[in-house]
Amino acid sequence: GTVNGASSFQFRALRVGTDTTLAQIIRMVEEAQGAKLPIQGIVDRITLWFVPAVMVLAVVTVLTWLLLGPSPALSYALVAGVSVLIIACPCAMGLATPTSIMVGTGRAAEMGVLFRKGDALQELTSVDVVALDKTGTLTEGRPELTDLVLADGFDRPEMLALVAAVEAQSEHPIADAVVRAATAEGAARHDVEAFESITGLGVRAKVAGHDVLVGADRLMTREGLDIASLADAERRIAEQGRTALFAAVDGKVAAVIGVADPVKPASTAAIRALHDLGLKVAMITGDKAETANAIAREIGIDHVFAGVLPDGKVAALDTLKGNHQRIAFVGDGINDAPALAHADVGIAIGTGTDVAIESADVVLMSGDLRGVVNAFQVSARSMRNIRQNLFWAFGYNVALIPVAAGVLYPSFGLLLSPVLAAGAMAFSSVFVLTNALRLRWVRPAMSEAETPVVTESAAPVPTPVAAE
Repeated sequence: GTVNGASSFQFRALRVGTDTTLAQIIRMVEEAQGAKLPIQGIVDRITLWFVPAVMVLAVVTVLTWLLLGPSPALSYALVAGVSVLIIACPCAMGLATPTSIMVGTGRAAEMGVLFRKGDALQELTSVDVVALDKTGTLTEGRPELTDLVLADGFDRPEMLALVAAVEAQSEHPIADAVVRAATAEGAARHDVEAFESITGLGVRAKVAGHDVLVGADRLMTREGLDIASLADAERRIAEQGRTALFAAVDGKVAAVIGVADPVKPASTAAIRALHDLGLKVAMITGDKAETANAIAREIGIDHVFAGVLPDGKVAALDTLKGNHQRIAFVGDGINDAPALAHADVGIAIGTGTDVAIESADVVLMSGDLRGVVNAFQVSARSMRNIRQNLFWAFGYNVALIPVAAGVLYPSFGLLLSPVLAAGAMAFSSVFVLTNALRLRWVRPAMSEAETPVVTESAAPVPTPVAAE
């Protein structure tokens, strides 16, 4: 999309051909459109018995006319028998599901919702709870340093420099927030040795001859460090909906760090829209319960799983499933991949990691939760459209097969011509196709420029769930 004017430049294409984003989108949509939903299996089983039954019915019709029909009996028998075979052709039944899938998934792609697996189109309609990862999904994923409360004897510039030196080696969004703050304040830079990332807990390293440890309170407890002097400061930070971390230097707790990750503008409206659809919403986070509950109250979360380590998200989903509920999980990070694969329906934020996208059933091209609402809407509309098609296809056959067989002839002298039977059969297929094409006009429930109109209601009190 770039136009080069008077100068020249060199560029490197990192992805070409089938590896480009556009090619991947096309491939995902084609695979979804060619999928066979569970409801199609029911249609196949019915058709398996329907066709032989129609053949038998056609033979019975011919024999009945030959034995009981007026003269010329053979002509009436052939007309009725052929009409039964034509009118009962299960074309509309075969078209009912795949046409709606093709149109529905195509329209969803236009709305930024990519169904990687076609059966997710049906599975979404049976979901009871939408579980959300917090960082990067509910929130912007770009936190900012808000607090640095020091223990006695420690200096802010030097403390910020030590912590930033360690965090500069980490790829976590919180680490990036600390480094940006240190850079903005002109903190000194130190070399780092023996850096170690402790999954789900924090980081440690040697900085300027000091042993520096940065992480959650559970990391300090594991290392046998006393956090009592800064416990009140940590609690106040957490109650404000901020993530609180401790920093320790040479075996002594030196500071508590507060980091705020703002909630995405669309998250609150999207959660209200999910509630309007009759869905419960859960949040899974590694933050402390105080922080998680503050965010949950702000945006209307029903259930909170706090203090969850990266490998504990699957266990959190199992807890929700234990109530015989079907779960959709929404995430964006590498550590979300197991939960995305484990959920009944995994929904990946398209701005997230490739691993998360490959593990998901549905991919949202937008970076927020509006796409989740649109995915549920397309799913519900598509499944309703499929049921309408199937009702018409089966109802048409049930109603017109007796007419084709000649049930109206004794009372009204009416016998359906094979030509009219062929026209009626074609009309049923045209009706199914036309009905499926109505999905082309499905509007996004939530677009970039608008949010759904919802009734004012009190935000539900979140239900905290202890992490296993």
